[in-house]
Amino acid sequence: MALERAVSPMGAIWRTIRGYILWSYERGSLHYDIMVTLILIFIFVSPHFINFKDKPVEHIPHLTGVVVIPGEKGEFIYQIQASAVKTTEGQDVRRQLEQIIEPISGAVSITNVETVKDLSGHIQSYKVWVEKE
Repeated sequence: MALERAVSPMGAIWRTIRGYILWSYERGSLHYDIMVTLILIFIFVSPHFINFKDKPVEHIPHLTGVVVIPGEKGEFIYQIQASAVKTTEGQDVRRQLEQIIEPISGAVSITNVETVKDLSGHIQSYKVWVEKE
């Protein structure tokens, strides 16, 4: 009776499955090649059916349009859209401009600020001259 279990089809199937799980087949054997093929199929086919949510995270420090222009004397000129600066009463425009520029270039000191206006006199952007500290 013990001999019958050893040669039964279910025993052979379970032995094969156990060999796959424990990775006990020698390299170059048929079962080893089957295991490697199954792994490669999983690697290359599964992204088409499984959403792993592995997209890179977009990191945008500011949603403002900031243009950096090198100056003639080694300073930098930042052109910042006026929509990024709140011009309500009590708000310091220079401080807001610093808060926009510092995440981009680190600690800076503002040397000059110039407003760029359109034909009707509305502020379009700010030109800010800075020096690194």
